[in-house]
Amino acid sequence: MPDVRLASPQGRWILFTTVLGSGMALLDSTVVNVALPRIGEDLDADLAALQWTVNAYLVTLAGLILLGGALGDRFGRRRVFVVGVLWFAAASLLCGIAPDEGVLIAARALQGAGGALLTPGSLALIQASFHPDDRGRAVGLWSGFGGIGAAVGPFLGGWLVDGPGWRWVFLINVPLALLCAPVAVRHVPESSGGTAEGRFDVFGAALGAVALALVTYALIGAGDGSPLVVVSAVAGLAAAVGFVLVEKRRPGPMMPLEIFASRQFSAINGVTLCVYAAFGGFFFLAALQLQVVVGWSALAAGTALLPTTALMLLLSARSGELADRIGPRLPLTVGPLLCAAGVLLMLRVGPDASYAVDVLPALLVLGLGMVTLVAPLTASVLASVDTARAGLASGVNNAAARAAGLLAVAALPLLAGMGPEAFRQPAQFDAAFDRAMLLCAGVLVIGAVLAAATVRRPAPGCRRPECRTHGSVAVPPLEADPRRGSRAV
Repeated sequence: MPDVRLASPQGRWILFTTVLGSGMALLDSTVVNVALPRIGEDLDADLAALQWTVNAYLVTLAGLILLGGALGDRFGRRRVFVVGVLWFAAASLLCGIAPDEGVLIAARALQGAGGALLTPGSLALIQASFHPDDRGRAVGLWSGFGGIGAAVGPFLGGWLVDGPGWRWVFLINVPLALLCAPVAVRHVPESSGGTAEGRFDVFGAALGAVALALVTYALIGAGDGSPLVVVSAVAGLAAAVGFVLVEKRRPGPMMPLEIFASRQFSAINGVTLCVYAAFGGFFFLAALQLQVVVGWSALAAGTALLPTTALMLLLSARSGELADRIGPRLPLTVGPLLCAAGVLLMLRVGPDASYAVDVLPALLVLGLGMVTLVAPLTASVLASVDTARAGLASGVNNAAARAAGLLAVAALPLLAGMGPEAFRQPAQFDAAFDRAMLLCAGVLVIGAVLAAATVRRPAPGCRRPECRTHGSVAVPPLEADPRRGSRAV
């Protein structure tokens, strides 16, 4: 049984290194959007390259993150966590020195693979190391500090872009990793799942990542009308079908399909796809809108987006308590509708927009909607399956949110009519941004309708989320496997 106490020096070191490790990946996912206009200008990249700068990372992260938890079970959670931290740092260094867009995109894909190793490992180390009496508080501190990192991300990213340059958005990860890895080796006890049986579902993970990559390529390049786009779309769909067949027939699949036999679980993941697709598209385009159209600096644009994260940090725990009392159906219906209203308020944001009058009200309404829905969403996912599969359910839900975000970043500019040079033409971008916000609001309304029609009150005594405080706007909170502590992603 793990016996490290939170108040001990070792306990504080464990918390420090896990927060720092997961914070690197979380920070990176929030700062890059703010840097996109400057990256495009410096590397002479078009909109498709900026989309890939975001999505190359998400493709490998979403496709491999379930596998990352299994690797920790087999080879040791600390070992895999440290490998992930160093891998992430090496890929970040390559991003920071990238001479062109091709190298940057490839390095971002490598970054995502590193994130797939360190992200599940950070929470798994807490679950496996701390005494049961301290574990809940340790998880709460881990999620709270992670949320603070998410809040700092856009501000820090903007400051770096306007100051030393966009490359430091990536290079800052190197010293953080060089601090994190030695602390983990020295102070974090090794643990594993206690089994070396079975084979890893590498083929399934590869098929999933390839399917996401090919479909993303087809969506981003669809405006060209190239035969390669059609081939990519067909091949991507074929890979997705192959992934389903492999997971259905394999003895130890990465994602057991029988978990979707729960109608509630399938419905909640449908809601997840809707709301996180809208969030992914919104935050990708909002950072560009504030710089390209409104004319703000990267620092001003990054700081402007802080209210959503601040509201999540302050109110997510209370939202979870409210949902426990009244059930998840109403919050999961009202939350997306509030988010849709916030997104529609962004239609007022154009040239010479006022922050207090135009931008802030939209972000406050959006943030309140996110607060309303995120905690009940996580609780409903955990309540929809057996307790023994709670970690797997959380992992699938988290991966679904990431996949929804990357597909939205790929598809939304196409659907909104953004050309390759749109972000260099403020008037054209502004018109397309308005169309994109209407699409995001529509998807959120679909999510609300789906929640109202399908979500039911969970049975008494079901497992509740340990991560009550949450600040990430990109994915649902992480939850660990109650048996082994490593399936959270």
